[in-house]
Amino acid sequence: MIQLSGIRRIFQVGEQTVQALNGIDLSIGPGEYVSVMGPSGSGKSTLLNIVALLDQPSSGQYLLNGTDVTRQSDDELARIRRDNIGFVFQFFHLIPRLTAAENIEMPMILAGVDSKQRKQRVLQALTSVSLLDRAEHKPNQLSGGQLQRIAIARAMIMHPGILLADEPTGNLDSKSGRDIIELLENLNRQGVTLIIITHDQNVGGRAKRQLRIVDGRLADGSV
Repeated sequence: MIQLSGIRRIFQVGEQTVQALNGIDLSIGPGEYVSVMGPSGSGKSTLLNIVALLDQPSSGQYLLNGTDVTRQSDDELARIRRDNIGFVFQFFHLIPRLTAAENIEMPMILAGVDSKQRKQRVLQALTSVSLLDRAEHKPNQLSGGQLQRIAIARAMIMHPGILLADEPTGNLDSKSGRDIIELLENLNRQGVTLIIITHDQNVGGRAKRQLRIVDGRLADGSV
């Protein structure tokens, strides 16, 4: 599903050249549960952005479901991202003026899904995260754990095969964090490929496959 070969990412910061990723070789198969851990500045967020098609490598090849996504136009990358990848972030990234239901619905509006199907799928999504009774609440009326559950429902509304979670528990209390991880793991049990970026060993250590990145390279001991 995901195959990275010789991935490098170089940034120019003023007169300084920074190599954020330095020759990453990585394969992740369908349905895997993978964590990527490492200290701040190690390159894990850069790796996430490349896997998510939010950034392009400076060199190397990225195959997603057999397609070389390093050679696609911006419009084609947007379509591939929409159809294949869901995102969950530390700070939720919900639209403040929209209700929970409207936030979940937004990706389907952008994809041109008809209104009847949108309504049905939003109800199913809210039920799946146990928040049907919060459908008309706006983000400022929800707790951190509820916000993250809405974000997960939005991420999965287009039925992507891959779910990327960037520090999904980093802004939550310990109980809400456990609930979110269990929800993500349940999606993985249903066949979704789950990739979690985290600095928290308690979170990353739950993954069936654990990767550690240091100075832009996968470290020895990654499995």
